[in-house]
Amino acid sequence: MDKNGIFALINGNQACHLATSENNVPHVRGILVYRADDNGIIFHTGKFKELYRQLRANPQVELCFNNQDMQNLIQVRVSGEVEQVEDMVLKQEIVSKRDFLKPWIEEQGYDGLAVFRLKKGRATVWTMATNFAPNTYIDL
Repeated sequence: MDKNGIFALINGNQACHLATSENNVPHVRGILVYRADDNGIIFHTGKFKELYRQLRANPQVELCFNNQDMQNLIQVRVSGEVEQVEDMVLKQEIVSKRDFLKPWIEEQGYDGLAVFRLKKGRATVWTMATNFAPNTYIDL
């Protein structure tokens, strides 16, 4: 799978798991990615959440996606450093496409919404066919 195939898998399976580390303790949670392309992997969280605090303290993360096809399972892991993105147009775009955010934004405003980007990720692809092979990596 090449870089564009990885982006296609991510955009088609936006629910993933995000791993952070705080004080040498790993934390993993499910999140929704907004999009993935040559500009990076974009996701969002609330500034009141532990995830936000963890990302600000240690921006090294790993995201894990899969294609949901148990007969032909493909898993993609992407690791790298995230950066916070301060872009009101992007925040408005995200909220316009995520109905569950609208009531919160109407009540709290955009200040509590944090957008992050993993710009230069390193991906590895796993399948049952490659289960015993050494990992190979693709720079995104």
